Amino acid sequence: METFYKPPQRRSRLLSSEASVAYICLIPAFLGLIFLTYLPLAGVLGISMTNWTGLKTPEFVGFDNYVKLFTTDPYIKDSIKATIYFAFLSVAGSMIYSLFIAMLLNRKIPARGFFRAVFYVPFVLPAVAIYVGWSWLYEANFGFFNFLLSEVGLNKVLFIADSSYVVPSLSLIAVWLSGNLIVIFLAGLQNVPSSYHEAAEMDGAGAWSRFRHITLPCMTPIIFYNLLLSLIANLQVVTPALALTNGGPGNSSRFMTYLMYDQAFVNYKLGYACATTFVIFAILAAFTAVLFKTSNRWIFSEGGDDK
Repeated sequence: METFYKPPQRRSRLLSSEASVAYICLIPAFLGLIFLTYLPLAGVLGISMTNWTGLKTPEFVGFDNYVKLFTTDPYIKDSIKATIYFAFLSVAGSMIYSLFIAMLLNRKIPARGFFRAVFYVPFVLPAVAIYVGWSWLYEANFGFFNFLLSEVGLNKVLFIADSSYVVPSLSLIAVWLSGNLIVIFLAGLQNVPSSYHEAAEMDGAGAWSRFRHITLPCMTPIIFYNLLLSLIANLQVVTPALALTNGGPGNSSRFMTYLMYDQAFVNYKLGYACATTFVIFAILAAFTAVLFKTSNRWIFSEGGDDK
């Protein structure tokens, strides 16, 4: 009779062979991480400790750039506040908007494929063109939004010319551009077991109860992924400031990435700009670490228990 028993030595050789193949297949990924991530990161750290302008030989200054950044720089504090404020509004708005739209597009409605494409298209359009188009909607005198406000008897709003409104106005555009999150949420919704909903419906559970106790828990891994993706993208925001506001009015939209751009390519302080880059990296790392640290409290595993 045929047997599937494998002697210990043979099993050991098979495991060793599989491990060797796995390591060989991982070599391209390791090379990519080393040459495209870790070495450039180390280079940025090294440049941040110089006064290099790109036009002369770098001079080592140690941590002077970091000290100046947090003691004498007039923009850094406002820049950090503006960046975190924008990221908070954009991430929260994008998550709610994209999940809501994905749930609508997951239903059996006429022309569902067309509407899926409509909501995804803004994400793939050139970002600068999108922001310029929205600037016409925000225009103070003849913009569409101010036209609607005047029609209902309200005062016009300086959407991108008032420091109180500029960050929420730019965040609204970022929310509208979150078509990639909609697609990912839609894929996750299609993997929620329909048997759970059918059983809950037979027990008399309403739509809100099914969403809260079935859809939302099953979607927590997708929510975590989209939350991480959106957080990283919005903490590195630069296009709105470049395309619309130039960091204004005042310093209200001088985001950190725009500040880095201004230091490097306007004032030619490449060492100083690299120090700002590392501050951005530190903020990103801190928020990401908090997100990963708290994820086991609300992400549900396939078996239904907490992660």
